[in-house]
Amino acid sequence: TKAVGKGTGLGLATAYGIVKQSGGHITIYSEPGSGTTLRNYLPGAEAPESAPVAIEETGARRGTEVVLLSEDDANLRALTRDILESAGYTVLESQDVEDALRIAEGQDGTIQLLLTDVVMPRMNGRVLADAVRRFRPSVKVLYMSGYTDDAIVHHGVLDPGTALLPKPFTPAALACKVREVLDRP
Repeated sequence: TKAVGKGTGLGLATAYGIVKQSGGHITIYSEPGSGTTLRNYLPGAEAPESAPVAIEETGARRGTEVVLLSEDDANLRALTRDILESAGYTVLESQDVEDALRIAEGQDGTIQLLLTDVVMPRMNGRVLADAVRRFRPSVKVLYMSGYTDDAIVHHGVLDPGTALLPKPFTPAALACKVREVLDRP
């Protein structure tokens, strides 16, 4: 539904994942000349939702490291930044690959982790990671994606065994995966 170079078109795949994970389903009706209707059905809640689990309760150690976050979706980027900052990390936020490269080259001090989306306009996360490593050879990389591990590896975007956090993710999953990647030798 998007023109070439105008985004990845992952919105429906992400919505589908969230709805299915929540026990719901989506119906789609499309008719040429009339448009498309999507209906999201979610199960009703019987009681008020409990308070969100604090990151400290997950067992993940808090961090003090600097994370360069590269995510083209503004809402997800802001949410991810907030989660990481609440876990103690310093977050350098970039809205696109050009911004991430500018930050990596110009930032004083160490950047321990690049957290990047795999699929972004103009450059994929793997190419971005390779470019950032020219300025920061010791930076560790954690990829995020709405695609499955198998799809990414099968299409040669990432190598098998590469650190990958599937979207959508919980704050606890993000905190644990970041800590896991940072603690690897």
